[in-house]
Amino acid sequence: MKRSQNSIDSSTPPKIDIRNVAARARVSIATVSRTINHVPTVDPVLAARVWKAVTELNYFPNTQARALVSGKSKLLGLIVSEITNPFFPELIQEFEQVAVAHGYEILIGSTNYETSTMELCARRMLERKVDGVAIMTFGIEDFLLDRFAVDNIPVVFIDPAPTRPLSNVLAVDYYAGIYEGVQHLAVLGHRKIGFISGPLRLRSAESRKATFLGCLHSAGLKAEPAWLIEGDHTLDGGRDAMQKILALPKHPTAIMCSNDMTAIGVQHALFEAKLKVPDDFSLIGFDDIHLAEYTIPPLTTIRMSCKDLANKAVDNLLSRLKPAGAKLEAVSKINTRLIVRQTTGLPKDALLDLIDKPRPKTR
Repeated sequence: MKRSQNSIDSSTPPKIDIRNVAARARVSIATVSRTINHVPTVDPVLAARVWKAVTELNYFPNTQARALVSGKSKLLGLIVSEITNPFFPELIQEFEQVAVAHGYEILIGSTNYETSTMELCARRMLERKVDGVAIMTFGIEDFLLDRFAVDNIPVVFIDPAPTRPLSNVLAVDYYAGIYEGVQHLAVLGHRKIGFISGPLRLRSAESRKATFLGCLHSAGLKAEPAWLIEGDHTLDGGRDAMQKILALPKHPTAIMCSNDMTAIGVQHALFEAKLKVPDDFSLIGFDDIHLAEYTIPPLTTIRMSCKDLANKAVDNLLSRLKPAGAKLEAVSKINTRLIVRQTTGLPKDALLDLIDKPRPKTR
């Protein structure tokens, strides 16, 4: 028998809206709206009844409607350099967790270091009327900063650069971690240390290289220009850079890299050359991506916490969105530290030198 239209309709669960919540909580629709939008002047007793009704009815607020009422999208933009580097998905995950905990969703854009893609990222975020943007590209894009400034959108970005209205800087303390890395190698007996940088057109890559050279000088060690190779922060770039070093007549005994992906590429090049880490070369990365713990052997690296970056980025953006209150610092420090695993050890010839040295004669 053919079912009637009424029987079909009766089997469909009724749509729950704000009116149902107001009826269940025995309050006005306006009180429900103000409660859901976290207006602080709502009576706590009434607010508790509203949230109880929301839970019981399994009600999901219409975020777009809320945005129209409040004038806020409850969206935070996050712009990264590239999605293929594991550091950035880890950063995205941490950023989203912090943002959601504060009642915000995130809109992600990846520039891939291309100006046209940056423009598209900015356009998407402006169209969606994001409340604030974290530019985590490790290379200050003046275009992005200027574009968001025109619309008075708060921005937080990585590494020192001229501050602008409604902007904050997350300044990475490269020196602390890289100095620990250089000292660690020096204590092990390494005097010949090479460095593979990222693309030197990026401010962060230039900063890491300059910091390495300064730390080398502080340790009383000289930099060999031939051992300073420009990479591109990728696995292939790390492999190619290490192959260039292996082609030289003289080799360093240790290599520091501007990021972990480069260091993993170096490990692969050494494997192909039938050389071992740390027996033939000691190796240190930078970032401490999750994969670094699972390379063979596990990678010694300098940790720059994604969690710390995400927390401080969201905190800075939300502070900009609050009514004027306590003065917000223009720069927030991001700490770094050395994580010692199993890719660093004594220089290759250290034990041979000890064996070859004649023992003092005893009478």
